[in-house]
Amino acid sequence: MKFLIQGNNIEVTESIHDYVEEKLDKAVKHFQNLATKVDVHLSVARNARISNKHKAEVTVYANGTVIRAQEDSESLYASIDLVSDKIARQLRKYKERQLTKKTHSPIKTVEAVEEKPVDASLIGDRQPELPAEVIRMKYFAMTPMTIDEAWEQLQLVDHDFYMFSNKETGDINVIYQRNHGGFGVIQPRHTNHQE
Repeated sequence: MKFLIQGNNIEVTESIHDYVEEKLDKAVKHFQNLATKVDVHLSVARNARISNKHKAEVTVYANGTVIRAQEDSESLYASIDLVSDKIARQLRKYKERQLTKKTHSPIKTVEAVEEKPVDASLIGDRQPELPAEVIRMKYFAMTPMTIDEAWEQLQLVDHDFYMFSNKETGDINVIYQRNHGGFGVIQPRHTNHQE
């Protein structure tokens, strides 16, 4: 299993590195046939008003699926313990769902992404540039999936929302957890422009 451990506002010492590997190795040992890579991001907030300054984020790549968890606390080691337990629970849920599903081979991410050049009419005479307020960009392949499959993915990524390519419509959709329970889906409304 390949571990990538990074730190932000913290030096990842050998003892921290060993502790992370030990805890996460135990958490993912029963899922080594599923997981190919584990990314760990440790950070410490410098804001004095934040009480739980130590954050541990773990992303496990398992057969084209991303399983993610994060925890923060007053101690880095406590955050690592909490996130290890959480990722183990999420991996167990993922494995149980895989066993109960009807057997079908998932589309490999490499096969799902079709490389297309950007249509020149979309850019016009403008130069592509990012707005000044963008802090971080993330890129990922969007395997077409149903809303039910997207809901399952939302449960695995430890976020409030999940963006996906709707298998039925081909559109980009966002599924999100509602504050008062349940979930919602944001879909584009196609309008007919008549000139």
